[in-house]
This record gives sequence, structure tokens and C-alpha cells, in this order.
Amino acid sequence: MPGNPKIWPLLTGTIRYEKSLSTRNRGYGQFIDAPILAYLIETPNGRILYDVGCDYQKLVDPALRAKYFDPMRPTVEPPAMREEQRIPRYLAQLGLTPCDIDAVFIGHLHFDHVGGLADLPGCEVHIQRDELIAARTGSDGSVFADELREADQWRIQAGEYPVAPGVHAIASPGHTAGHMSLFIELKKGRPVILCGDAADLSENLSEEIAPGSCWQDNDALALTSIRKLKELACKERAQLWPNHDIHFFKCLPSFPAWRD
Repeated sequence: MPGNPKIWPLLTGTIRYEKSLSTRNRGYGQFIDAPILAYLIETPNGRILYDVGCDYQKLVDPALRAKYFDPMRPTVEPPAMREEQRIPRYLAQLGLTPCDIDAVFIGHLHFDHVGGLADLPGCEVHIQRDELIAARTGSDGSVFADELREADQWRIQAGEYPVAPGVHAIASPGHTAGHMSLFIELKKGRPVILCGDAADLSENLSEEIAPGSCWQDNDALALTSIRKLKELACKERAQLWPNHDIHFFKCLPSFPAWRD
């Protein structure tokens, strides 16, 4: 049975891209290697996944890899992902299966956050209505239409809400139309705010720099979300966890260790 609150950071792969995609108008020509993260959150009332990484088959099948990722070159290289970095492999090391996951909370619908649902059939999936509506327009090249095919079976949400006791969905739009972050209360340590791609890098937070890629180029909305997360962290004495910062990731517990 789930016990005291814990967070396991799960490295589901890495991706190399031009830094300007994370920091608006900054980092052109500079390439960074970024972690692709998911998080397993255990609460006394159940287990939650925040994001699920990429669809493994799109990376190991040469035809699919070329179809989906060649158009992103040279700004973005195809992600690197090993078999043991698939979500079910991590769960198995903890004696769990996808059936032990009570909810999958998707922060936004880009391929490196939602593609791993292919490995989690039958799981309850939470997504924001605004995010899904925008993704279905086909105007965002980081959304793969086939990864939305089960969306009619997902739990469509609107606005902020308690995902579970001690776990709260926080609206942080800007990078995408309905981007969501997650606030997690811990029993031993300070609360944690999983920023998602509202803040890829520590730099986005410390220097208040919008993501390079913003929905409809609305960098003002993205900056408002960054400031909102910072204000919440100050009020609650919470830690802010940026999502694609390799240096920050290396400071987190290494699986199977956790943060509690």
C-alpha cells in the first residue's frame, strides 16, 4: 500500500537541442543536453505519474524515427532512450506495474511528456481542456496527432484542482495553452513544485526568462506563470524543480532513491 509522500525522479531519456528553445531570444547556436523526466509520486491515497516521457517505439523503429524526428533537425536531435528507461521498467524495480498507478497527470501534450502513455494502457489520464483543444489544432509541431488518439477516454479537467490529498494541480500556461505544474506536500522535507516546461532551466526561474517556445508567441503569459510559481514557492517555502536542466537533475536523488 502507498505510504508517506515520496517523489522518484525518473530519467526517461535525454534530448539535445538549441538552447534558444528553452530561453527566449537567448542561446542561439548553443546546444544543450537535457534530461527528459517523469516523476512517480506516492501518497497515502495512491500513486501518480507526472508526465511519462517519449514513445519508445518512435525512437527504435528507424522509419518512425525518421518520420517524426527528422523534420526537427537541426534545431532538435532525436531523443536518446534506452529500454530500461521506459516507465514500466522503473515501476518493476519497485515491485509495481502500471496497474498500481492511480492517475497519470500530463503537464502538457508535447511528445517528450505524453508519448510514454503507449506503455501505460488502461491508466487514468488527466489533461487540461485548453491544452487538448489547442493540441488538436495541429499547429504545434511538438504534438504528435497519433498520441492524442485515446484522448476521448481521458479525464478532461478545467483549472486548478486537488489531484490527491497533498497534491495540487497548478495552472502555468504560456509554453503551451493549458500547461500545468504540480504542487506536492511532503512529510519530511519542504514542498516541491514540479514546474514542467513552464521552466525548463534554473535560468528561467532565477532570471525570469520565458521559454523560447510559447503558445501563440505569448511570452507575457509564460512570464506571468513563472512569477506565479515563484510567488507560490516563496509563500509555501517550496522547492522549484525545473524540468530540463541537466545540472539540477544531477542534484536530485538517483533512482531508486527518492525525495520525501
